[in-house]
Amino acid sequence: MDVNCLILDSQLRRQYNLVGCSNKPAGVIMRNTSLITAILVLALPVSGLAADVAEPFKVGTFEIDGAPTVGIVLRDSLIIELDAANLALEKNSDYPKIPLPADMLALISRYDYGLKRRLYEIVNNLVASDGLGSDRPDYVHDVGAVRTLPPIMYPGKILNAAVNFFSHVDESGTPEERQEAARQRREERGVPYLFLKPSRGAVVGNGDPIVIPFGRNRTDWEVELGAVIGRTAKYVSANDAEDYVFGYVVTLDISDRGGRPPGGSPFRSDWFVGKGHDTFAPQGPWIVPKEFYGNPMEILRQTLSVGGEQMQEATAGDMIHSLWELIEFGSSVITLYPGDVINNGTSGGTGVGTAVRGEQRFLQPGDEIVATIDGIGTLRMPVVSEEEPKGLTGAQLPPVESYRDPL
Repeated sequence: MDVNCLILDSQLRRQYNLVGCSNKPAGVIMRNTSLITAILVLALPVSGLAADVAEPFKVGTFEIDGAPTVGIVLRDSLIIELDAANLALEKNSDYPKIPLPADMLALISRYDYGLKRRLYEIVNNLVASDGLGSDRPDYVHDVGAVRTLPPIMYPGKILNAAVNFFSHVDESGTPEERQEAARQRREERGVPYLFLKPSRGAVVGNGDPIVIPFGRNRTDWEVELGAVIGRTAKYVSANDAEDYVFGYVVTLDISDRGGRPPGGSPFRSDWFVGKGHDTFAPQGPWIVPKEFYGNPMEILRQTLSVGGEQMQEATAGDMIHSLWELIEFGSSVITLYPGDVINNGTSGGTGVGTAVRGEQRFLQPGDEIVATIDGIGTLRMPVVSEEEPKGLTGAQLPPVESYRDPL
């Protein structure tokens, strides 16, 4: 077998289709050897090969020339097309040619296998060559000149933590009831409660409309921190969980509080109805790699406003289970893969709660949700209503007020 095949990590061999390369012709082996050399050099830790990156960055997906394009985000204002910037960089013989990811899922999977270094090199080169100024290359765009898409199109799975902030416990109770409920949770935390949120169909990007389903007039908001998994994880200890995170993203858990109609199935709780509608899982505007964010259990601050009125504000100190405990619990049930997202839960201040405003308040057409996590970014989501569907047989989810008293 070619010696290069022996020394190359098995995961990289599979990733670059180099499995079983011992029987390849000499020309193929030479081409593989060049590729393997580049991969091995790039796979070494960045800290051991080059200085730190000139500027922190984020990564996202953007519509450029009508197609989803992975981009590097600098200063929250500039978008660098990854493919085009890499081609420009590789014109310099000092930088070996490497295959680039087709989408964000592939970038996340390969970030610690060479891509981190290449992204650092692209950023360093642009900063050193004054490529971010007025005379910048045509693959550098103002953020407002391109459409921001969901960063990951689409996560394999989304796991959300239910009632994971003390301020969200019994949010509609009296002050005494809320205090007692929070006390009980502190004494008996138990294990986390995670539920699955749909991905494709529910996931939308910054600026896309959140659609209130026809007749579902108890639609609510929840701002949450999304931890993007970067490595395959099964039975991961909370002590090691941060090592399995790629980065962080702002997410919303839009919720239908209208419940199921009576009759039929005896099951009254329905998480699919409550969490699973189209557009109910906004993510974005981009992902900040963890090395540029810090420890969310120390610095997290998440806020949300509706129509200019602040509804939610919370820090990690209000969380019942840490983000790392959520990862331990989730990975004890199902294997987590790169690009999966675990959301940390939300705080008090939701529409169904009365603790903050003294009354319930649900989303209305024309509202705008503004959700921010310091150090990551802001989602700005307009709210629209859905038109009445036609031609159905009666098996559809009916309007809430067909079985509940009007608001």
